[in-house]
Amino acid sequence: MQQKEIKHWESIVNLPQIVKINGERFSSSMAVASVDGTSYNYEELGNASRFLGSMLHSAGITKGDRVAILSENTPHWSIAYFGILASGATTVPILPDFRNSEILSILDHAGVKSVFVSGKLISRLEGKLPASLELVINMDNFQVLDMENGKAIVPSGTLGMLEKLNPMDDSFPGEDALFKAEPDDLASIIYTSGTTGRSKGVMLSHGNILSNAKQSRSTHVVVPADRFLSMLPLAHTYECTIGLVVPLLNGAQIHYMDKPPTASVMAPVLQQYKPTTLLTVPLIIEKIFAARIKPVLYGSPVMRALMKVAPARKFLSRTAAKKLEKFFGGKVRFFGVGGAPLSPQVERFLVDGRFPYAIGYGLTETSPMVAGFDPAHAVYRSVGTVLSGVDLKIDHPDPVTHEGEIVVNGPNVMKGYYKDPEKTSEVFTSEGYFRTGDLGYIDSKGIIFIRGRLKNMILGPNGENIYPEEIEAVINKEEHVTESLVMQYKGKLVARVHLNTESVEETYQHLKENAAEFQKLVQARADEILDEIMARVNQHVARNSKLQMMILQVKPFEKTPTHKIKRFLYQ
Repeated sequence: MQQKEIKHWESIVNLPQIVKINGERFSSSMAVASVDGTSYNYEELGNASRFLGSMLHSAGITKGDRVAILSENTPHWSIAYFGILASGATTVPILPDFRNSEILSILDHAGVKSVFVSGKLISRLEGKLPASLELVINMDNFQVLDMENGKAIVPSGTLGMLEKLNPMDDSFPGEDALFKAEPDDLASIIYTSGTTGRSKGVMLSHGNILSNAKQSRSTHVVVPADRFLSMLPLAHTYECTIGLVVPLLNGAQIHYMDKPPTASVMAPVLQQYKPTTLLTVPLIIEKIFAARIKPVLYGSPVMRALMKVAPARKFLSRTAAKKLEKFFGGKVRFFGVGGAPLSPQVERFLVDGRFPYAIGYGLTETSPMVAGFDPAHAVYRSVGTVLSGVDLKIDHPDPVTHEGEIVVNGPNVMKGYYKDPEKTSEVFTSEGYFRTGDLGYIDSKGIIFIRGRLKNMILGPNGENIYPEEIEAVINKEEHVTESLVMQYKGKLVARVHLNTESVEETYQHLKENAAEFQKLVQARADEILDEIMARVNQHVARNSKLQMMILQVKPFEKTPTHKIKRFLYQ
């Protein structure tokens, strides 16, 4: 990093200072934009955030007050985020797919005083609002809403108009109180929707998030010429820190999609904006692989045979990867994957094809990144090396396998769980390391490998460790399988499997008019497929990991925002 950049970064000690300082440094450069045309350059973003911070301050929002954001990804999300922080308040980002009851519970538990809500999600606030809530603001146009009937009563602009505000001087009401947060002040309370079912309020300080944004440079250097295409919810720490704070800290631009990132929706947007950086979860690339790559590479006996020969596999994968790069706009230099384990088959293709993918590992509690690798240093099935400034070790490693729980310390580790000192104390060791709950090991080169979640691990009849995630990876490679979940039930190792029913039903399309006969044959064929899959899987897993039963999962599994299965629902 150049000395000039170091000096620039050192002057930023809290999150809203990013838009204040970079509003001058990159003033006319594009900062945030949506595909519908709403956009703000860095000067406009800084001014709009300052205006909103002053507006909140004038409305009685002060340091430490909690202000929620309930909205899809838009440029106004970033304005609300930095405006709230500029006022000294704490953000409470809420995932837009949370149910009404979950949202009201979060607002109540956090003692939220104000909430920014998009027009599409205003109905999610129906019900008994907490007594602490005093101010509801429409995210679309920043109008104050009547909390009783949802009608705007205090217009304060229209959609996209904040960009036209003139720079404000120090005499603007509330200006003296803005941008004053200390690094240890609470920036966000993020309520997770995890695989264990209990939502916890993770407390992250300005220093936590800002340090992690700076630490990420050891994995990927972002430059002002970079174009990010945002596809994941900003209410998730992964997207908020790496997809919002990091690019704005470095003068890059961010474009927001207004629809779910399916291949058909993404295709024209990718060709229009030609992003250099994409942050995704495994499900996105796995679906594209299944639809566009797998049929080509494994669609015939000849191709399947060639894919078993390493030189041919690498050549064919590289050819297919070049086409995949064109699909993503042809300019991608960093395709980040995080939030959940990536399919081994998909990752093998990405490695062989020299696709510019990167893996990041972390948790909400670590702001989120702990480790990762860049496209030039990919190591198959690893999560790379620990980030600069983060201390990671294996707690009580097994003397033979060297596996143990991954524990972490550093400036990016959370302050604790909101209003839950008991749970907070449980997740920290006596030395102050955060217990990740992930089992893994570190090789002689410092590369980290994760075996699975500690809570998911199954103890076999002979005392051996069985990792469900590893068996699921084998099952999910099967042609008709969409997803699977391995568990122990009455002493047996069982897999629940969700099949691609369309491929099964194709065989019996001519009988579809006879509904009863059609369903009977489809069910019988599904049972046959499960038996065949179990036989093949048991040939490729360790002796202690052989399945004893498979159950058809009719509906898709319920998942977290990062598309991990909510395992607690199926125990």
